[in-house]
Amino acid sequence: MKHSFQVGCLLLLLALASPAWSQYVTSDTYTRYELLAPETHQFRIYYEVTETTAGARFHFNIIRPGSEATDESVIDAASGKPLKFEVVSGKQARIDAPGGSFDPAARYIKVYLAHPVPAEGECRLIIRKTYQDSQSYYTEGDRIVYKRSLSIGRNSVVLPPGHEIVSCSVATQVMREPDGRLKLAFMNPGSGGPLEVLIQARKPVTKK
Repeated sequence: MKHSFQVGCLLLLLALASPAWSQYVTSDTYTRYELLAPETHQFRIYYEVTETTAGARFHFNIIRPGSEATDESVIDAASGKPLKFEVVSGKQARIDAPGGSFDPAARYIKVYLAHPVPAEGECRLIIRKTYQDSQSYYTEGDRIVYKRSLSIGRNSVVLPPGHEIVSCSVATQVMREPDGRLKLAFMNPGSGGPLEVLIQARKPVTKK
């Protein structure tokens, strides 16, 4: 475990020395993934995002193909009040927001904003949902594997209780949650497109 922390800290320091990394430090979009029991193939998502399109009445959040979404909720960050939402097709999203780049074969969470986005203004949202995706979260032997392509600037992945890190494909900062779970926090410099994240973890091996 000590080795994992040392490697993570070293990689993080090297990454922070890069100008490409530093320009994304102030990015305000953030996603937290909490891995649930491995056999469920589920993870909870906490997503903070800002809608800045002037005049927009809706915000659209894609439900990634291959994932089943449940337990969705949306909060207006400014007021703390829940916002109305519904799940629509990409085809419907194109009708509701002409000119938007939507995949007609995908599904989207359509959020009704508290008010249209003012010129040079914004609407900050908190979106929660639970995904089930056996292609992104699965087991291999005694290890759990989380493998996902992430495109936003700031991300974190929280391991299930009792698990320790075996490996992580990206520079990461490792922290311990108040309940003892480990959290891996990392950033996407963005210059090379989506960040390909591969995390492996397991429960500590008991010595006989």
